[in-house]
Amino acid sequence: MKRHLYETLACLALAAFLYPPPAYAMHIMEGFLPLKWCVFWYAVTFPFLVLGIVSIRRRVQGDPRLKMLLGLAGAFTFVLSALKLPSVTGSCSHPTGLGLGAVLFGPAVMSVLGTIVLVFQALLLAHGGLSTLGANAFSMAVVGPFVAYGVYRGLLGLRLPAAVAVFAGAALGDFLTYVTTSLQLALAFPQDGSILAPLAKFMGIFAVTQVPLAVSEGLLTVVVFNLLAKYSRSELETLSALPREVKANARGT
Repeated sequence: MKRHLYETLACLALAAFLYPPPAYAMHIMEGFLPLKWCVFWYAVTFPFLVLGIVSIRRRVQGDPRLKMLLGLAGAFTFVLSALKLPSVTGSCSHPTGLGLGAVLFGPAVMSVLGTIVLVFQALLLAHGGLSTLGANAFSMAVVGPFVAYGVYRGLLGLRLPAAVAVFAGAALGDFLTYVTTSLQLALAFPQDGSILAPLAKFMGIFAVTQVPLAVSEGLLTVVVFNLLAKYSRSELETLSALPREVKANARGT
């Protein structure tokens, strides 16, 4: 059953790749940012990628069974981030899909997987760009996973139900990705020496579609997490990603 779950999500990822949607994407497009900001965001993102690579090697060497679960987290990210909903001004919004992997493996690992997804989208789907990869990776693959993981662990520490923690982590990780992108654009294109007006403008463009998308991503992430808790319990226990209440429920089924 576990293998069937992985194969199903892999097929969804393949379908998204073979039938790409229109490429007027929310990711900052190729050539849009000034060169100094492209270099700056690459430099800021690079340490997180190094940390993520080290974390992945440690995880996989500790338990090779986690490779399949790692692939599932990457496929989930690719599928959701390729599902774009048209917004205003010829752009669009989309889920990120990084909350699930952040909850399972931690945020550093998802910084690497998220960046890999962005590279494929830039090269194959015309979604984003290589010059703006650093900026897009920082918003989606750094800020998003770290917010999702922090919210998840914080709510578990308050002894809230696991479903609430997973939902809030995934939803807020998604939403803060777009807040960060809006800030990046405002910094690159200030108005009268201030970033407040362009920040409000960029955030307003995506708020209408991104709020319901964040809620939807949170709900879907809870569903997938519950399936993994049921059929991949040993792997989640190895990752220390399974809250006590979920362990008890899984053993009772």
